[in-house]
Order: sequence, then structure tokens, then C-alpha cells
Amino acid sequence: MDLTSTVLLLVAGLAAGSVNALAGGGSLITYPALLATGLPPVAANVTNSIAVCPGYLAAVAGSRQDLRGERRRTLRLVPTAIVGTVLGTALLLLSPPEAFEAVVPFLVIAAALTLAFQKRIRGLVGQPHTLGPRRQAVMLHLLVGVGCVYGGYFGAALGVMLVAGLALVLPDTLARVSALKNVLSAVVGLVAIVVYGLAAPVSWLSVAILAPTAVVGGFLGAKLARRLPQAILRGFIVGYGLVIGVYLLVS
Repeated sequence: MDLTSTVLLLVAGLAAGSVNALAGGGSLITYPALLATGLPPVAANVTNSIAVCPGYLAAVAGSRQDLRGERRRTLRLVPTAIVGTVLGTALLLLSPPEAFEAVVPFLVIAAALTLAFQKRIRGLVGQPHTLGPRRQAVMLHLLVGVGCVYGGYFGAALGVMLVAGLALVLPDTLARVSALKNVLSAVVGLVAIVVYGLAAPVSWLSVAILAPTAVVGGFLGAKLARRLPQAILRGFIVGYGLVIGVYLLVS
């Protein structure tokens, strides 16, 4: 790998780690960067999924204060996240990507719009505090499972989709929802490491270049997410999600 490609991946990793911690979608920075180094699409996709995982873990560390009191809920969601991710990785490895990729832009845009119109949608489905425990649990596991299937398959804007779904059901601040999103994203990344590391054409040299800067970016991004006002954080996530969706639609 030449110097230009190395510098490109270093910068992409730092930017993607920060963006993943704030809103998700950092894969749209690292994935094109990997393609630019000469990797074919499938190899770039699986390499990217593994390389950004350390950034997710760093984001969890950076947002740990907002995870206080969430231990039981988080542990209950982990199995759902694992199953969803395994299904997503199986879709990538065992089926043609064209059909699923065709709906990805619409899924991302729908996630961003869900977050943007969260209050109005809550008026239709019920406020989180009015949902019965069983209904809330079912909706939560369903939304997390679907989001992690998507994350296992491609992962771009996974954070946007998870935040949108979690915020619809949970009566927590957006910072706490974002912290839970970081944990679930880390689970997706760890499962992807196992599956793709064993069964996919991973460029481990590219992983070694991207991963350290993704860690730094993820930690800094999580810290910034805690300090941003709710309105600014929500606006950033919605705007970034719409940009990602349009990009995927026209690319």
C-alpha cells in the first residue's frame, strides 16, 4: 500500500470514528476510501465492518456515564443484536447484494425522518411512558433486531437507524439513547469480526491502518455527543441521515 492510500485511510478512520459516535454513518467515509485503495466492493465492505469496530468500543467507553442504570436493558438487547447481525452477515455472504442495496437509501431516509418527526409519530403510536412493559419490550427488540440485520449486511447509517428506533420507544434523553446505540453498534462490530474474519476476504493491512484512528475518533465523538444540546444533536443526526440516504440513492 502506497503512502497516499495510507494517509487517506488514516484520515478516513478518524473522521468515521467521530461521526459513528455522534450519529452513525461513518462507513460512508471509510468504505469509499477503501474502494479508492483498490479493494473490490465486497472486500471493502467486510474490511470496513471490522475496521470500524474499535471505534464503536471507544464510543462505548466515552459515553459510559450515560449508560448508568441501563445494564439490565442493555444485557437483554444483546442477544437480539447478535441474532440480527448474524442474519445480516449471512445475507451478504450467501445472497446477491443488488436487491438489498436497492432499498438501503430508503431505509436510511426513513430512519432520519422517523427521528425528525418523532413527536408526531409518538402521538400515533403512544408516548413511551404510556406503553405497557410488554409492548415496549416487543417493539424495542423488533426495532433493534431489524437495525442489526441491516448493520450486519452493510452498516452505513446503522447509528441513525438505531437512534431513530430507540428514541421512538424509550423515554430517555437523546444522549442516553445515543449511548445505548453505541453499545449495540459495538455488538454488531464484534459479531462482524468473527463472521467476516472467518469467511470473507478481509484486507487486514487496511484494518490495521483504520482501526487506531477509528478508536480516537469514536472516543472524541462520544464526548462531544454528551456536551451538545439536545436540539443540536437531534438536528445533526437528522441532517446527516438525510445526506447519507440521498447519497446512497444517487450513487
